[in-house]
Amino acid sequence: MIIPGTAASSAALEVASAYLSPAMLSHSHRVYVWAATYGTQQGIQYDAELLFAAAMFHDLSLVPEFDSHTVSFEEASGHVARVFATGAGWPTERRERLGEVIVRHMWLDVDAADDPEGHLMSRAAAVDIVGKNLDDFTPAFRAEVLQQHPRLGLTPEFLNCFQAQADRKPTSSAARAIQSGLAKRIAGNPLDAH
Repeated sequence: MIIPGTAASSAALEVASAYLSPAMLSHSHRVYVWAATYGTQQGIQYDAELLFAAAMFHDLSLVPEFDSHTVSFEEASGHVARVFATGAGWPTERRERLGEVIVRHMWLDVDAADDPEGHLMSRAAAVDIVGKNLDDFTPAFRAEVLQQHPRLGLTPEFLNCFQAQADRKPTSSAARAIQSGLAKRIAGNPLDAH
């Protein structure tokens, strides 16, 4: 999977590369690959540029520069993405869709018929963080993705980010994830065994 060949996609990658750690940037790439590949396999029509931008920005507010003390990280990331999309010249409706997709990546279930990009992002993030629905992809494909975009110690870094969010925002999605056993689920992710 290569990134969509648009100026906005290149700019989204540039912004993500400037702020995300190597492990989080690699995670964002994998989320796009899992999402786009699954969408293609299942015949889900999706907007590749929108999906790529959402993948690049979905965790951006876990970094200190964009962290928010008032809203959950996915909401803050959606706001940052909307600002980016405004600068990229996207119309209002498309900017709002980008923000929605990012927020919905933390939902347990997003209907593909109502929101194909949100569905793909939610599924792909769960694949990469806890290994949910990993069997949607062949072992050979998984190995290829991990070779191109290695995990680079994502698990402890991601857990630290979520724990920090949970400590400061006890009603947030990150807090709910921690309370529901994220540490145990992420530790059992088969992707970390490669």
